[in-house]
Amino acid sequence: MVIALLIVVLAGEPGASSRADDSRSADSEGAEPETRDIHVPGASDSPGRAASKVTRQDLEESLPRSAPDALRGEPGVYVQQTAHSQGSPYVRGLTGQQTVMFFDGIRLNTSTFRQGPNQYFFTIDSRTIQSLEVIRGSASTRYGSDAIGGALLSDPVAPKMAGPKGKWVVHPRVMLRTATADAELGGRGQLELSYGDKLGLLVGGGYRDVGRLRSGGRIIEPATGEPQGVPPAFDEDERTQLGTGFAEATADARLVWRPRDSTRLSVGYYDYRQLDAPRTDKCPPPTAPEDECLRYLEQFRTLVYGKAEHFGAHAAAEQITGTVSYQRQHEVRQLDRGSPSATQVNGSDNVHSMGTALKVSTHEWALAPWADLQWHYGADAYYDLIDSEAWLRFTDVDVRSDLSRGQYLDGAQYLTSGLWTEGATVLGDVVRLRAGARFAVAHAAADGDEASDSADVDRTWVTGVGSGGVGIQAAPWLAFVANVDQGFRAPNLDDLTSRQQTGPGFQFENVDLKPEKSVSLETGIEIEHPWIELKAYAFQTRINGLIGRAPRTVEQCPVGEEGCGASQTRFQLVNLDGRAILQGTDADLRLYFPYGFRLRSTLSYAWGEAPNPVADADNDVRDRLPMSRVPPLNGLAEAGWRSRRLGLYAFGVLRWARAQSRLALADESDPRIPDGGTPGFVAVDVRLGYRLDPHVLVGIVLENLGDVAYRHHGSAINGPGRGLIANLEFGF
Repeated sequence: MVIALLIVVLAGEPGASSRADDSRSADSEGAEPETRDIHVPGASDSPGRAASKVTRQDLEESLPRSAPDALRGEPGVYVQQTAHSQGSPYVRGLTGQQTVMFFDGIRLNTSTFRQGPNQYFFTIDSRTIQSLEVIRGSASTRYGSDAIGGALLSDPVAPKMAGPKGKWVVHPRVMLRTATADAELGGRGQLELSYGDKLGLLVGGGYRDVGRLRSGGRIIEPATGEPQGVPPAFDEDERTQLGTGFAEATADARLVWRPRDSTRLSVGYYDYRQLDAPRTDKCPPPTAPEDECLRYLEQFRTLVYGKAEHFGAHAAAEQITGTVSYQRQHEVRQLDRGSPSATQVNGSDNVHSMGTALKVSTHEWALAPWADLQWHYGADAYYDLIDSEAWLRFTDVDVRSDLSRGQYLDGAQYLTSGLWTEGATVLGDVVRLRAGARFAVAHAAADGDEASDSADVDRTWVTGVGSGGVGIQAAPWLAFVANVDQGFRAPNLDDLTSRQQTGPGFQFENVDLKPEKSVSLETGIEIEHPWIELKAYAFQTRINGLIGRAPRTVEQCPVGEEGCGASQTRFQLVNLDGRAILQGTDADLRLYFPYGFRLRSTLSYAWGEAPNPVADADNDVRDRLPMSRVPPLNGLAEAGWRSRRLGLYAFGVLRWARAQSRLALADESDPRIPDGGTPGFVAVDVRLGYRLDPHVLVGIVLENLGDVAYRHHGSAINGPGRGLIANLEFGF
């Protein structure tokens, strides 16, 4: 109804665009020009797809605690947190292994990404990000394995290289930040050096110390009407959450050289180090001693890469981009078993990832006066090598006893690779068609371990996927789109070799798993108008061979795996029989008014159902169940004002989510999810700031003004209580 009304209003005002432009440019009357991102066809890395982008300006005003936190409120995205030092974005109901992450075009997913939420997107320092783009829906044609739910694309801040020709220019910058809800105190120093438009260097380093997170209190369980127990465990004030707090240090450097106007060479180094970060739902676990705690003593990620870009070489290769990269993901865990035990269970994992990728775009050919054609094609390959070990430490005598295997099999290897192509044609400036395909190969290898009953792995998967879409430009400001995109995910080393304690219980491997394959269907409407922007989509994703958790008995535990037998629940990964379905809608509406006023509202809804791994018709056990941790109906409403002339902005933000009571089998045994599901919430923030580019930026966020006790579905921590976040940046 709302969409139809907008179409009627806009269609009935042929001069609306010019009048709106006039009203926004009348500085003498106080109606200043609006500064906002205008959509340019083809500007997105995946034109014609459901996508949204978070800009550097958005990050500076919302002051997120992390890269995942920056995506809260984006259409189709919901952020889960197992710990205050972790965060995992759900894209249309999927996360972890089933969404793929890229940084400056380099794949960040490794073969040890686990089922469900993981912490690795948190290891991207939000202060180094220029923009974040979310591609929603299966996208394996362009992005390869794991892109079933979508893709998260982050681009780093780069030296501007806009100084006078032949002269050196230096721009230092200092950032200071504090937050009251978790006693955060930190900052970043940054130096930008450039020589005309030929050479640029950006070097930065940051640190922050984050204390225990104070919430609005305990949430109420829908089924019992009583405050939830653990997790998290609370301090005596019943507001401060134990098992939170961490320290973080970052360093980065980016060198850009333009030997010719048509060539750009870049070298990047990004290092993230997180120290002493407790996993909230295991500090302590339910029914465990109060001093039992699982800590990530070290959570490091180091990325080094080189990138070459060339423009205008040939019509068949007008733009060429190639990357070579090395990434090391390092993790050290320590489980203190608590009184009266005098043992620690320790583990260390290192993933060494070597990658290369090539992307080529052709010239935009004019096939006829009314038809254009452009192709993109490329290849990529990423190889992982795993170091993994585990040991027991007896703290009363300080003796170490090595176990026969770690969380993964030491020396395991994994390769994911592919060749892809995607083309688009525009017919008469009205119809846009796109089509593409990928040929992919994945290989996993690991030597077994007889002492722990771990089998050898030597598996290869070959698959092909395709994509297609059509867009109809019904008016200069109105378009309709429809897309069909396939996705796939080959089983990784976490599926095939890992043994670990998860939220629902102890999980162990299955070397016989097959790939997951998906088809995403979506249709939508896009309005691009000086007064109104609307992007609304309905979608359905069908997944065959979905890898899920099937309950197991103590007798089915791997030989010698004490953690499996001691756990209250046990699961093995299996391919579910039949098809899983996710469907829903997501939308983003923005309204722009004279004098710098604006409104924004987003809406996200997903509904998921999958085959029951323990279906039994004879015992009246349902053959289908809700999918695990699918987010509830949620959204954001924002109203505010921004003055480019005065440098001031002020916004009120309302974040909300309905209750989620549709629970999977694993959800019902997950202590992170309250009895009866996760209750809904409404939280209100205020954002204020002053900007004098490029010298001063002051940002303030008054968060959760109502001091509401709330939790995002599937999380182990409650959201921050009433507090203040303040950020000061200054430089020249």
